Amino acid sequence: MLALACVMLGAAAEWQRASAIGATAREPRLAVKPVNAPAKPPQLTPRSSQRIPMPEGVPAAHASALTVLPNGELLAFWWAGSRESAPDVSLYLARWADGRWSAAQKVIDRAGLGRELGFGVRRIGNPSAWVAPDGRVQVFMVATGLGGWAAARVVQLESTDAAHSFSVRRLLPLTPLADTSVLVRSNPVGLDDGGWLLPAYFELRNKYPMVVAFDADGTPRWLSRIGRSTTALQPALLPVSRTELRALMRDIGPSHRVQQAVSHDAGRHWEDLPPLDIPNRDDSVAALRLANGGYVMLHNDMLPGGSPRQWLRLSTSADALAWTPALDVQRGQAGDEFSYPSVQQLGRQLHVTYTAQRQAIGHQVYDIDDAEGVK
Repeated sequence: MLALACVMLGAAAEWQRASAIGATAREPRLAVKPVNAPAKPPQLTPRSSQRIPMPEGVPAAHASALTVLPNGELLAFWWAGSRESAPDVSLYLARWADGRWSAAQKVIDRAGLGRELGFGVRRIGNPSAWVAPDGRVQVFMVATGLGGWAAARVVQLESTDAAHSFSVRRLLPLTPLADTSVLVRSNPVGLDDGGWLLPAYFELRNKYPMVVAFDADGTPRWLSRIGRSTTALQPALLPVSRTELRALMRDIGPSHRVQQAVSHDAGRHWEDLPPLDIPNRDDSVAALRLANGGYVMLHNDMLPGGSPRQWLRLSTSADALAWTPALDVQRGQAGDEFSYPSVQQLGRQLHVTYTAQRQAIGHQVYDIDDAEGVK
């Protein structure tokens, strides 16, 4: 018991260090390029649809995350194995270049992750990906020892060779509960000093979203809880200005709407907002600010008598306030699953990936018809 108490006290001290901002800390600012607000939501035209090649003999895939290298190469990360939580689940990546996907490359499996961490890993889960301004690729992934996802920890992986190899950098110090019960899903957004904000969420009895701030070296510096909700999770961050940041969130409550919160100081403090009038039945959302100042969001809409994940839609906005459904990414039959989207802009094109029937990762490409200011 004494040993356990010492571990808990040490974890609590580390968590407080990571969550506190020093008195002399610089006020955070988001890495948002000023542009004239568009007069209308972005217009998108479908260009192509395909699936990312799966590892040979691997039947299940879920939870993709997209990011872009400095050379313009698009990276997709996801987990794949025989089923969710199975011992053979590994983290994979593929590269999109010259209009085609590479073969899947294994990043790490639970045995390799356990060797680097120094303890056994039972499950591998959601990845989140970010390319820092210095070119280092950061992947944050969910892993558990004993217990289910409520016992999850977040592991930070890093690559210095354009995602050809990765090493474990650290377990993130996020809670006094031995850093457990925290997961990630969506990708970070950048700060103007080279750091970034990682969206995360706590999932034990109550559930709540949070952001974790990193400096330019990739070290966690502080964290903040997003609002006061105990039913919102899996936040997707949407920068509006250098200081205004919105969080769009999955809701496990009865509203069946996209939940939202706003920060006016780049993520340090948050206030809840009424839910958006955008249907979403307890599913992950994805959101992105485009280079021209417009916004897109991916969410699962609902059909009468249908199932929660059969209809994946893309909505657009000119101001991140009023949203308009723009197109169907996938609209299937009851029991189908098209879920857990990720989205990135690459030049004048928008790339969307998503779980396709738990069998593969789907990929859709759209031309951005009004991509002013994009080189």
